[in-house]
Amino acid sequence: MSRWLFITLNLCSLLLSGCGYTLGPQAVQGVTSVHVPVFQSSSFRRNVDYLLTEAVQREIRSRGAYRLEDAETADTILKGRIVEIRKSPLSETRFDDSREVQLTVGAEISWVDRRTGRILQQKSFPLGNELTPQLSSVSFAPEVGQSMASAQQDAARRLAAGIVDLMEVPW
Repeated sequence: MSRWLFITLNLCSLLLSGCGYTLGPQAVQGVTSVHVPVFQSSSFRRNVDYLLTEAVQREIRSRGAYRLEDAETADTILKGRIVEIRKSPLSETRFDDSREVQLTVGAEISWVDRRTGRILQQKSFPLGNELTPQLSSVSFAPEVGQSMASAQQDAARRLAAGIVDLMEVPW
C-alpha cells in the first residue's frame, strides 16, 4: 500500500511541476499595454498605412497578450514606418497585360517602453536582394477578378502577423 502511495505522490508532483510549457502568447515581463499610432508612409499608394495599422491592432487584440490603450496610458508604444511598396508583374499576356502581379511591402518598426524610453524591439522588414521570411509578399491575378485592394489587405495582414510575432518572448 505504501509503495502505491509513494508512486502516486511522485507522479502527482511530476505532473504539477510541468515541463516549462505554457499555453498562449508569451508577453514581455512588466508590459501589459501597447499603443499603436498610425504607421508613417511616404508612398504614393493611399491607405496602406491605415490598413497596416488596423491589421497590427487586430493581431494584437486577437493574440491577447497585450491591451491596446491610448498613448498617455499605455506602457509601450509600437511605431512603424512603411519604407517601400513594390508592385511587379510575375507573368504577362502576349499583349503585355499583367496576368499575375506580386505586391511586396517593407516596413520598419520600433517598440519603445514609454515609461523608461528603452527600446524593447527594433526591426526592419526591408526590400532587397535578401527577402526575409517576415516580409509581406502576396501575388494576385487581375485576370480572374482579384484586385489591388484585396492584395493590400492580405499583405498588411501578413506583415502585421510578423510584427506582432516580434512582440512575443522567444521560446
